[in-house]
Formats: sequence, C-alpha cells, structure tokens
Amino acid sequence: MLPIAIQLYSVRDDAATDMRGTLQKIREMGYDGVEFAGLHGHTAEEVRAMCQEIGLLPLSAHVPYDEMVADPEGVLGQYAAIGCRYVAIPYLMPEYRPGTPGFADVIRNAAMLGEVANRLGMTLLYHNHDFEFQKIDGKYALEVLYDTVPASLLQTELDVCWVRVGGEEPAAYIRKYTGRAPVVHLKDFYKEGKPANMYELIGIETEKKKETGKFEFRPVGHGMQNIPSVLDAALEAGSKWVVVEQDQSYDTPALEAVKMSRDYLKGLGW
Repeated sequence: MLPIAIQLYSVRDDAATDMRGTLQKIREMGYDGVEFAGLHGHTAEEVRAMCQEIGLLPLSAHVPYDEMVADPEGVLGQYAAIGCRYVAIPYLMPEYRPGTPGFADVIRNAAMLGEVANRLGMTLLYHNHDFEFQKIDGKYALEVLYDTVPASLLQTELDVCWVRVGGEEPAAYIRKYTGRAPVVHLKDFYKEGKPANMYELIGIETEKKKETGKFEFRPVGHGMQNIPSVLDAALEAGSKWVVVEQDQSYDTPALEAVKMSRDYLKGLGW
C-alpha cells in the first residue's frame, strides 16, 4: 500500500477560512500528507509548523506556472522551506498549451524549473489535463514534454481523470511511465456524451459552447473509474504516493466528499 495525500484544492474554501483546522480534519480522516494549492496568507514557516504539529507530511504543491517562471528561486524556495518533496506545474493557460508557440517555452522552462527544484532538494512534476493529449507530429504533446525534458529534471503526476478524458486507459498509462510516476492523482468522475465546458468546473473561464453531455467530479470510488486497477498500476510503476483530488463537490460539503474518498480507499485496505 502507498501513503495517501489530499490536494487541498479539493477543500480550498475550508482551507482559506481555517487552514489549521482543515489540516487537522484531514489528518483525522486518515490522510497521510497534503499537496498545497496556495498557502492562504500563511508563511512557509507557519505551514511547516502546522504540518509537523498535526502529523501530516507536506508532500507537494501545485504552483502557477507563471509565478514559478517569474521568480524560480523565490517561489520554489518557499515550498522547499515548508519541506515539500515535490512541486508541480498544475495547469497551462491557453497561450501555453500544445498547438501554440508558448508550448515550446513550457518545455524549456520545465527543464530550468527542474534544475532549480533539484538544487532546493525537490523534484518537479507535471500535472496533466486532457489538452496535452493533442498530437504533435503523431505523438501526444504530453509525451513530447516527457521525451524532451529528462526524467532527472521532470517527473510525472498523472491525473487519472484527465488521462481517461484524453482517451487513454489510466492504469496502462501509469505503467507506461514506470519509474517516472512518483505521485499519481486519484480523481473520479461521471461523464455522458461530449460535455463542452468541463474547465468551467475548475474555475477556468471558457468560450461558451452548447452542452451535448454531462460531466461531474465524484469522490474516489463513486464514479466511472476502475480505482483498484489504478492502485495496482501505481504499485507496479513504483509510485511513492497517491493524491486524492476532487475539483468540485457540488451539493456535498467538500470535507464530507474527501472523507468519502478516504473511506472508500480504507475499504480497499488502503
């Protein structure tokens, strides 16, 4: 079995209101670590102390790409001070995505950020969505990124929801990156048809298109994913951690939704 962390974006409103109290509740649910999505006004030293006192490992952080590129040493140094083992490029705005000139900059900057992270005692990860499954000269853009930037500078943080939405089977794709998949994002969902505005569900403004389907995030084990197969693949691929993330919980309170995820995993013996 692997230790299980929670991406705090899942409970962002609770964390913004009461970071310490939210971390305490997360620990009581049985989570082993946390992946940050902002520090909600706290210093690195304060957050590090909270984690130590509560007994949560500060595993990693999702940090906006532009912020890291603008001040690599300063921004990454903040998360190194917390004690994070990993820092991830979490999302690309449209101007940086495959098919734009900005994607070449992302590849170059990922190598640079990976070097800075390594100097600070961390490892850089890339957290995918589905747009990286656009092909460039017959190869997925995500694979172009990983083939161009060496594993010594960039590791994967495969998000199994977006891998599947992108057209690949999550367990097989995790195995494809055996030895390069230290952190796997567990994310469940329900989907019908071809929904048009999925990124609005994670707070990203998109061009309005007529909906032709349905998409919603679900607690782990409560959607369409074959979670046991994903967990088996993570073990076989040499992963070190799995991270639960649920971008939206809808009518279910966010803390209740992430507890549902943890309880499901406990039921599998994790």
